[in-house]
This record gives sequence, structure tokens and C-alpha cells, in this order.
Amino acid sequence: MTGQITGAQAGREQQVLDRIDKARRRKAKIREERITMAHGAGGKATHTLIEALFLDAFRNPVLERLEDQAVFPAAGGRLALTTDSYVVSPLFFPGGDIGELAVNGTVNDLAMSGARPLHLSAGFILEEGFPVADLQRIVASMAAAAKAAGVTIVTGDTKVVQRGKADGCYINTAGVGVLERDVTLGADQARLGDAVLVSGPIGDHGVTIMLARGELDISSDITSDTAPLAGLVDALLTGTDGVRCLRDATRGGVATILNEAAAASEVAVVVDEAAVPMRAEVRGASEILGIDPLYVACEGRMVVVVDGTRAEAALAALQAHPLGAGAAIIGEVKADPPTLVLLRTEFGGTRIVDMLIGDPLPRIC
Repeated sequence: MTGQITGAQAGREQQVLDRIDKARRRKAKIREERITMAHGAGGKATHTLIEALFLDAFRNPVLERLEDQAVFPAAGGRLALTTDSYVVSPLFFPGGDIGELAVNGTVNDLAMSGARPLHLSAGFILEEGFPVADLQRIVASMAAAAKAAGVTIVTGDTKVVQRGKADGCYINTAGVGVLERDVTLGADQARLGDAVLVSGPIGDHGVTIMLARGELDISSDITSDTAPLAGLVDALLTGTDGVRCLRDATRGGVATILNEAAAASEVAVVVDEAAVPMRAEVRGASEILGIDPLYVACEGRMVVVVDGTRAEAALAALQAHPLGAGAAIIGEVKADPPTLVLLRTEFGGTRIVDMLIGDPLPRIC
């Protein structure tokens, strides 16, 4: 029955938790004495902070999976719950704003578990002196984004802090969705022979934010890719089986997601650089900044790990949807070297793509 937990489903989830528990026994340790911007960049410092501090304090079987949402049984079925905070600067940028970003980002975190997003909360932290006209614009954008994503904003909160304490406006959201399919998706589900896909060109959002700040002397028409991905996920899961993992490539970009999958599943992920879809503007800006575009954030793209025998079916399902028209198969899952991500470069060599270190693109979401 749709939304019901089966015995096989419960057994698979227990096996997942057993593997995670074994992996988490390797104790992480925070070496810094103070929080740095790198702790919020989604890379190594973020993962260490989460595992050594938050996971250690709040440890429980649901949290152990360390996905972008929690999936748990409720009323004979399963629900997904997520929360996120948005501190992007600037608040308004080509292709979107903090309000639209908050709705889409929350919807996407729910969708990556295979859930159908239902309801959101919205909490606002406003700085004294923030223009009411800007707040009205943000709220209107959130309302339009929620309608487009098929969700409702059902509760919220507002706080005001003194001038200079909040950089204008921060938004916190939570979201709940229902799982109507018998699927268990996660970074720990990758298997040998699986294929790795992305749903479209990477890095658009991160580069858009950098250009909007005026920190680069580059003129470009590139816009943020922020979009709700629940419809694309539904099309994918309807079009094929064998999907193992879905992740939206936000902080830390595609490289961080692939590293998470390689580590959690104890496999190697090998990516073909020439196969990764990317706009010329993203490549050029990344070269100027001296960063790898694989680490640049997206807000409307997802990484898919799927059974290798279903790769072409998955690709066709993605490309048939407007948000997946630029999808591509970019790599595969192998046995060696376990827990590492390797990139086959366009020059014929191979290099390791490690977890993001430092904070190359701060305040992108």
C-alpha cells in the first residue's frame, strides 16, 4: 500500500543503520578553537563540526544517517523532515532572491529522500532599519515559489534585532513531506557498477552570487539555477527503478556530494571531466577565482546515483523533464580506491577530488 512500511523496507533500513554505526565509530575531532567561515562552507570543516559536536551530542538512529532530511515512521507510513537557514548576500540576485531560495532549498531537501513536499515553516530574523518594501518583495517571492512547488507555508516566526546584528534579513525554514514509494535513498546506498548523473549544468548559482556582489570584473547574463526539484525527482522515480542516492548540489558543490557517497558507501567514484555539463561563464569565473567548478554551488541541480544497468533509463527520464534537459552521465562507482573520488581529466590524466577545504564561495545560500 502506498506510504506503508514493509518488512523488507524495515530490514533494509536496519542494515543501513548498522553500516552507519560502524562508520561513525571513527571519532571526528575539532582542532580549531573558534568557529571560522570554513565551518559553514559544506566541506571538511563543516563535516567535522557536525560529526564531532552535533552528532556526538544529539546521537540517535535517525540523525545517524546525516542526510539533508530525517526520514521516520509515522501513522503507518513514513515522513521526511528538514530544516535550513538562509543568509545569502546579496538578498536579491539575477534569477532569484533569498525568499525563493529558502522555499526551493527546503523543498529540494525533502525531495532528495523521495518524499512529496507538503508544508513549510518560515522564520524571519530582521535587522532594525530593514526596508519594509524589501521584506514585502521577499515575502511575495516566497509565496510565488511555494505555489509553484505545490507546498503551503503553514507557520512561522519573526524576530527583530538591533541595527548591524543581522545583515538585513535571515530566513529559517522547516519542511515536512510524505514518502509514498518503497525507496531508501542515501549516500550510503552506492554499489559497484552504479552510474553517476547530474541533472544539468553545474555551478550557476555560486557564480551568479559572486558576480552579483561585484567582486569580479566580469559581465555575464548567467542567472541562478534555483528551482524546486520535486517534480523532477518524481519523473525520475516514475521512469526507472534502481535509484540509490539523490542529493541537491548546494554548499560544496558536486565534489562534496560525491565524496560523501564514496565515504559512506566505502566505494570509489570516478568522474569523467569532459562529461560534466558546465556553462562557459562558470568555467571562466572559476578559473579567475582559482577554484574547481566541481565545488561551486548549485540550487536547482541534483546528483543521481543509479544502478548502472538503469543509467540510460534514468537519463531519459531526467531529460524528458524541463529541469533535467541538460542532464548527463558523468561517472561510475568502482571498488578502488575506496572512499576516494577520482577525476579523469580532459588532458588524459587522473587526479583526486577531495572534500572541499576552506571557504571559496561564502554566503551563497
